[in-house]
Amino acid sequence: MAEGVRLILASASPARLRTLRAAGLAPEVVVSGIDEALQTADPVADMVAELARRKAEAVSDRMRRHRRPTVIIGCDSMLEFNGRGYGKPETADAAVERWQMMSGRSGVLRTGHHVILREADRTVARTAVAATTVHFAQLSTAEIQAYVRTGEPLEVAGAFTIDGLGGAYVVGIEGDHHNVVGISLPLLRSVLGALGLQWPSMWVGR
Repeated sequence: MAEGVRLILASASPARLRTLRAAGLAPEVVVSGIDEALQTADPVADMVAELARRKAEAVSDRMRRHRRPTVIIGCDSMLEFNGRGYGKPETADAAVERWQMMSGRSGVLRTGHHVILREADRTVARTAVAATTVHFAQLSTAEIQAYVRTGEPLEVAGAFTIDGLGGAYVVGIEGDHHNVVGISLPLLRSVLGALGLQWPSMWVGR
């Protein structure tokens, strides 16, 4: 990690944490606790950007000023399908209906990223959104029901994973595969660079 920089992930997502750790970073996890049920008529990209901002700012507001520079990363993901954004399905029935709609078709996984850098009395922030097109396999009713019974689709945006049980049901993607997991490493590198932090300097023990 950059000398003296504290890195905080404002998300409870274990997949995001694993992705950052695998990339050589060592974030602390501080869950924002905000209500993610943002219902607006805005484009999906605007919604995920707004939710990412709220998460990062909620964590930032709870922190005391510290001499160490602190980076706070907020993320939010939705699957855009037919112009509508889908987060986590609320029930198993909703997850089944979602997969019946997605089966054999394609959607766009959008992830908002809001990064705050706090150092002394200075606070700066950047927001960006990553988009990856996801192509889904044609699933039978039995496959959909079996997948939903595992519980995995209820825990993730879009009701699927690419790094878990749902990976066999994703036949292709166009764009950054990390974004489908919930955080885009190339986009994060770019945002950190805009804030004056070089990616290699964020690696732990390098």
